[in-house]
Amino acid sequence: MAYDEAISSMGYTQRLDRSLSHFALFALQYSYLSVLTGIFELFGFGYSFGGPAMVWAWGAIFVGQFLLVLLFCELASEYPVAGSVYNWAKQLGGRSSAWMAGWLVLFTSITTVAAVALAAQIILPQISSGFQFIGSGSNPVNYAENAVLLGSVMIVATTIINSFRVRVVGFVNNLTVLAEIFVCVLLIVMLFFHTHHSPSVLFKTLGAGKGGSFGYLGAALAASFIGAYQFYGFDTAGSLAEETKDPHRRAPSAIMRAVVATFILGFFLIVAAEMAIPSLTSSNLAVGGLPYIVDQVLGSTVGNIMLVGVLIAVFGCTLAIQAAGTRMAFGMARDSQLPFSHQVAKVSGTTKAIVIPTIVVGAIAILILLVNVKSPQVISIVTSIAIVTNSIAYLCVSVPMLQRRLKKQWPLARTVDSPRRFSLGKAGLPINILAVIWGVALTVNLLWPRRSVYNATAPFHWYLQYGPILFTAVLCAIGFIYYVAFARKNVTVLEEHRFDQVSLATLIREEVGNEHQGDVQTT
Repeated sequence: MAYDEAISSMGYTQRLDRSLSHFALFALQYSYLSVLTGIFELFGFGYSFGGPAMVWAWGAIFVGQFLLVLLFCELASEYPVAGSVYNWAKQLGGRSSAWMAGWLVLFTSITTVAAVALAAQIILPQISSGFQFIGSGSNPVNYAENAVLLGSVMIVATTIINSFRVRVVGFVNNLTVLAEIFVCVLLIVMLFFHTHHSPSVLFKTLGAGKGGSFGYLGAALAASFIGAYQFYGFDTAGSLAEETKDPHRRAPSAIMRAVVATFILGFFLIVAAEMAIPSLTSSNLAVGGLPYIVDQVLGSTVGNIMLVGVLIAVFGCTLAIQAAGTRMAFGMARDSQLPFSHQVAKVSGTTKAIVIPTIVVGAIAILILLVNVKSPQVISIVTSIAIVTNSIAYLCVSVPMLQRRLKKQWPLARTVDSPRRFSLGKAGLPINILAVIWGVALTVNLLWPRRSVYNATAPFHWYLQYGPILFTAVLCAIGFIYYVAFARKNVTVLEEHRFDQVSLATLIREEVGNEHQGDVQTT
């Protein structure tokens, strides 16, 4: 049935289309993480700071984030609802922490859509110079303008697809994920067949951190950004779970499998790439990253084929992130927490899609892209800050969850007849404590104002170097002011989404009608 006790207990009527398959839910979660997209864009960054040994910093981030993954699996099993982090924080803490969590994740989603779409400029002109529509690409301004053009076209395409029934979104994304996994495995195998170094290369630092205040530890902390960019947004399956059947089991399973698959494929891709590097000290590695390695080792023809696979992965990643951001906007608007909430939370009567927030998320992402034309360092900082804000949003969940555990209020009590849920059992408390400590440490590392990370090239300005701290403070302040001035005064489920006995009776009639129609069609 469309009726779900968890949804109704939160005061909502189930109106979204439960047509996502189990694989589609996994695929959308996997696409948000997207191994090829993350490592393609950030391999050079991590290598420039940590050398080949940066693979261990990448792995350390996975271990830390996996603590949060376990907590989120519990929450997704208990509350598989659109606007996951927002609604989880609301159930565990209060309205204010829920608003801030939702606000920060919404910002993260929109800016990440823009950041990922920019990768089109890195890929397409390498495949064919014909994709450099503006200028030759050698001029930084022409390069940036063309990046905005290609990125905007990609976002328009994902916006159109996300405006269809979620089943269509899942189908398209399934194809991109299957293609990405195939290309990723193929690339790993081909690189392993062209190795120039033994596995001992993974322990080489190439002098990284030498002369620094913290030695290699400082270099590794900067190199770990490759993992921080990779392992976030793993609440996506929880937010889309309201659009699949049996969400209490499917959502935690999708989260767990997607994160583990991302780690395994990513680890072997980094290892294979580092063992295949012809020259470990080449200056091109920091700038060219993984595409440079593929081109040098496998040749430009194979490299271009791989780039097509990466482009497909980037498209799927953009599609999934936009879908996640749309559900966050919908989840908050359903509680009257956003401007024009009635319009934002409107569900199409025919397709059950949420079109307006999809268009809004896409439009704002394109506006962010426009900043890249004149100030490419600004968008770099903004997208970096998106990881910081996401980390803070996750703390808005893990901290109140820990408080509930200490008060013996979590996990929720179950009766004999209650359906089975994902549970950490007695391990929940120590895992939760470690997750909070980890979340704080990760946030501090991301906010650390290092010029080499946030203002690496001229012009050098103090506000660029301290951009993460300044922008995060401003963003949180804006969110707090809006909540105090408007959102907290209007905390109510919209009438058209409010659950009551009439809603339950209507859902039962609709379900019976659908089952009857299915029987007739079968006959």
